[in-house]
Amino acid sequence: MLELVNVTKRFGDDAAPLFSGVSMQLAAGECVAIMGESGVGKSTLLNGIAGLEPFDAGRLMLEGVEIGTLDDDAFARLRRKRYGFVFQAFHILPHLSLAANVALPLWLLDVAGAEADRRARVLLAQVGLGGRADDWPRNLSGGELQRVAIARALVHRPALVLADEPTGNLDPERAGAVLELLLASIRSAGAIGIVVTHSDAAAARADRVLRLTPTGLVAARARA
Repeated sequence: MLELVNVTKRFGDDAAPLFSGVSMQLAAGECVAIMGESGVGKSTLLNGIAGLEPFDAGRLMLEGVEIGTLDDDAFARLRRKRYGFVFQAFHILPHLSLAANVALPLWLLDVAGAEADRRARVLLAQVGLGGRADDWPRNLSGGELQRVAIARALVHRPALVLADEPTGNLDPERAGAVLELLLASIRSAGAIGIVVTHSDAAAARADRVLRLTPTGLVAARARA
């Protein structure tokens, strides 16, 4: 469902590539962790897949659609419908209830208010926050806020979920529980998951671990 072929990224026409020759194929229900040295471009690779930073060469395809052939509006529509995002900093809006935060992607897709609210509450229940749908973000712990972020990333049934250091702000015990929940939720939804992490313990929970190098991705296995 997702394929990268010989992707290259550089900053400036005359600059050496940050990375090149990056290729991978991922199927529905598969979760991969991407690791690598600081500065090698892990977040940049994720941003490129998200369409936030264009690649300089190579091909990116999702569900048979070559992203590079889409204009900005078409890609924005595809991203809104088929992508889900989980961020290290949560990005939960403090002035909205938990249910409203989770419903945001559905509102952007013009899903009716009542249906958006129903689906948001179902997802909150699935991440263990069903009794707190009308609560406010200020009353939640960091681990609970990240659970809200997971529900929001999955509520519109995306094909691809991108997570950039999703447990970086959590203590190890909470981080492990949240990541288990994230990966299990992605798999049960039949989506593809890509998690950028520096944590060996986090990466060990993925189906595959790939290490980003300046000349491409290489198979690796995190230390348990």
